[in-house]
Amino acid sequence: MNIELSLERPQHEQADYTFTLSPLGKRVRAEFAGVTVVDSDRVVVMTETRLPPVYYFPMENVRMDLMERTDHRTNCPFKGNASYWTLRVGDREAANVMWGYEDPYPEAATIRGYAAFYEDLLDQWYEDELASSSGPAPERHYDNPLLAWLIHEAHAFTDSKLLTQALAEKIVDVGIPLMRLNLILRTLHPQLMGVAYRWWRAKEEISERPIPYSQLEQPGYLNSPLVSIFEGAGGIRRRMEGPNPILDFPILEELRAEGATDYVAMPITFSDGQINALTITSDRRGGFSTDDLGHIYEILSILARLYEVHAMRRTAVTLLDTYLGSHAGKRVLQGQIKRGDKQNINAVIWFCDLRESTPLAQRLSRDEFLGALNQFFDCMAGAVLDHGGQVLRFIGDAALAIFPLQTGQGSQHTGRPDEAIVTAIAAAREAAGRIGTLNEKRRNKGWPALEFGIALHVGEVTYGNIGTENRLEFTVVGDAANRAARIEAMCKTLNEPVLLSEEIARYFPDDSRSLGRHQLRGVAEPLEIFALR
Repeated sequence: MNIELSLERPQHEQADYTFTLSPLGKRVRAEFAGVTVVDSDRVVVMTETRLPPVYYFPMENVRMDLMERTDHRTNCPFKGNASYWTLRVGDREAANVMWGYEDPYPEAATIRGYAAFYEDLLDQWYEDELASSSGPAPERHYDNPLLAWLIHEAHAFTDSKLLTQALAEKIVDVGIPLMRLNLILRTLHPQLMGVAYRWWRAKEEISERPIPYSQLEQPGYLNSPLVSIFEGAGGIRRRMEGPNPILDFPILEELRAEGATDYVAMPITFSDGQINALTITSDRRGGFSTDDLGHIYEILSILARLYEVHAMRRTAVTLLDTYLGSHAGKRVLQGQIKRGDKQNINAVIWFCDLRESTPLAQRLSRDEFLGALNQFFDCMAGAVLDHGGQVLRFIGDAALAIFPLQTGQGSQHTGRPDEAIVTAIAAAREAAGRIGTLNEKRRNKGWPALEFGIALHVGEVTYGNIGTENRLEFTVVGDAANRAARIEAMCKTLNEPVLLSEEIARYFPDDSRSLGRHQLRGVAEPLEIFALR
């Protein structure tokens, strides 16, 4: 006699998903490393729509002394979360070879106390003492409108936000009572844990919200279902109807007040094992049907691959922006990745360094010195970036940056400087101001002040890839870059924090003063150097 698993569904609804437990009527025995692992004549067969039949064994017929529980979990929207065990016999093991539903959903309570095996991980498999060679039953097909959409249309959406909105709209379009959808994609970013995309049917639009690492310490996250999902829980479902619903997360109270009746959180796992989360909420009486969840559950693995492609590109952009800068990173993504790829540009070259860094490093611990160095770059490089400049390199305690010109080396016929020159001067003033503010705080804490030097020069440089065939970086080379570095070295000699070349100072006669002509190392003729007033 078949044992039908009770599935709640409206009377008028036709089931796409069915699954039954039927007695096999045979004795089944399996061996591993010469040892009988399971031997039972009470095997039941689970037949589930679109899946091959699976043999489930009473756990009392399993050699549990050979099994070791693992942290691996998976989720089935019909049966609940599956626990896994690894089999060990002598020096051999079969990882996560057995699974079972220890606390199944009420609809699938009859599966409690049973376990199933991955047959291909065992050595021998016998039915009625005969080797089984029949293999799984043919796959049963049915129509899943979400699957068809995912295969034929979803690839056209080029970012996660567009894909998520289209997914939510398609779910509603096929008749699934979706009230709210929330997707959390984790990311590799120095400031962000991930990005959340949230869709509400009432608004018919999607929001995108970055999640900073600091939010992981907030009660709203710590008391959410997401923690369990990210820690490996196969899935979470909470029905919010009835006299005594389980509302063990604050978000459930909030959603119930909005009229929600059913909440499901599911992992979306990338190929590298990274766990993301998808939550769906319904406001229909009775919540999601088994068919509703089945249609969504079936597309998760394919959906994960699409999101993973988006995430990989987002990660690549983030890492390139972080380590190369946005301009250089964009050039790399556009294909300028060969050694020797270059472009001649006119730019303001900014060179700065932390003065007296050697005695500072001797006075401070390494952690303290590293902290001081980061504070210094926050002031220097931060001002450059805030004014649209490009930080190309950090060289120990120094930084090289550029402000590309828009109109050549300046407007000689008008006597007005290019906007990049004006911006570079503003950035230098702001950097000096930031250091001043920082030093006040450092002195109040008894820490030594930070001294600095900044030099600005303008000229033509070659901007492009240099290095070895396997290790490249974007930088600028040329006489103008060398002169900027040599001028900055004069900051200590002339006891001035900001120095300008004549090519810069000519546009700012009221804001600069000449310090005379000086012979710079590696430069043939003496150069006139100016201080910024």
